[in-house]
Amino acid sequence: MGTGSPVTIKVETIVHSSIENVWEYWTEPNHIKQWSKASDDWHTPHAENDLRVGGKFVSRMEAKDGSFGFDFGGVYDEVSINESISYTLGDGRKVKIAFIPQGNDTQIIESFEAEETNAVEMQQAGWQAILDNFKKYAETANEA
Repeated sequence: MGTGSPVTIKVETIVHSSIENVWEYWTEPNHIKQWSKASDDWHTPHAENDLRVGGKFVSRMEAKDGSFGFDFGGVYDEVSINESISYTLGDGRKVKIAFIPQGNDTQIIESFEAEETNAVEMQQAGWQAILDNFKKYAETANEA
């Protein structure tokens, strides 16, 4: 256990899509599997999401070459539809995501407690890359 409070990291983006579309793409497993990756050599072959307070979620993230994979999951602490989500990861870290309508766009602000193994900058870059993939997916899916 570390000393003191965990470092909180923030990543954010503005998605050119409505709050309703953004919420659907963020929370529906068939969409999660399309965007939940930090780079193109990774994928998410499986996702489950019980979107309610006390509900659990898990996404299986794997390198496409099969060299590494892990389950990313936790339990929801708070769910306000089209507004915010808070959850606790399996390792006890807290995450909060705010969805803020801005006209026809949606700002997403994601704050999470850093883990102690990897550098803060590396964690921020990884989470930002996933958020950037979400933005790209949501904006492309919105045009389809």
